Amino acid sequence: MPFFLGLLIILAGLGLTVKTEWFINNFGRIAWFEQKLGSEGGSRLGYKLVGLTAIIIGIIVMTGGGQDLLGWITSPFVKYNQ
Repeated sequence: MPFFLGLLIILAGLGLTVKTEWFINNFGRIAWFEQKLGSEGGSRLGYKLVGLTAIIIGIIVMTGGGQDLLGWITSPFVKYNQ
């Protein structure tokens, strides 16, 4: 089941990255992206970054590495409590 969920997340991220112009035409520009990521192309870059993040999360879910990654990220905080 995690394989198919990861594949679905990857496909959604790929669609968001490849069809950025379609998303801008149908959902509009995002003011925060325009303000923080650039003047005119901020929303395009923002949509692509969200898509790339979704692809990376999809790969992590598909390979089952979520627990290992979360343990690695939180290890500096929890190693002193043992």
